[in-house]
Amino acid sequence: MITSAIMILLVLLHKGRGGGLSDMFGGGVSSSLGGSSVAERNLDRFTVGVGVIWFACVVALGLLMAYTGN
Repeated sequence: MITSAIMILLVLLHKGRGGGLSDMFGGGVSSSLGGSSVAERNLDRFTVGVGVIWFACVVALGLLMAYTGN
């Protein structure tokens, strides 16, 4: 549960890059993708790391549930 909550918070911290519902109706402003700062790159790396840990926890819990027979 902790890794899920951290993952949600990290994804919400990312800057929007367009392509969402607001762009579909013409309300979005296009942003340049080339100018990512060091903080954004570190946030990306941290998000990927937490995502890997989250995925490993999901697989481990699935295997644990399969072996215990529940």
